[in-house]
Amino acid sequence: MLILAVESSCDETAVALVRDGRELVTDQVFSQADLHAVYGGVVPEIASRSHVEVIYQLAERALQVAGLERKDIDCLLYTSPSPR
Repeated sequence: MLILAVESSCDETAVALVRDGRELVTDQVFSQADLHAVYGGVVPEIASRSHVEVIYQLAERALQVAGLERKDIDCLLYTSPSPR
């Protein structure tokens, strides 16, 4: 089983391809540190916009690096906000 895992909870956007829950095939990370540095901390609106702008490219890069295609993905896992 090939899992595409997505993390976008704060100021980093990351994807990973994991096989059978144990083997990390590849991971790709985009750092927003430079975007937020001028504000002295994470700005949620900037962070969320950046996630939208880069997530597709990160997933495509991960598949390319791994030599895989979208049809090879069996499962998608993603960050979800905790209930309040």
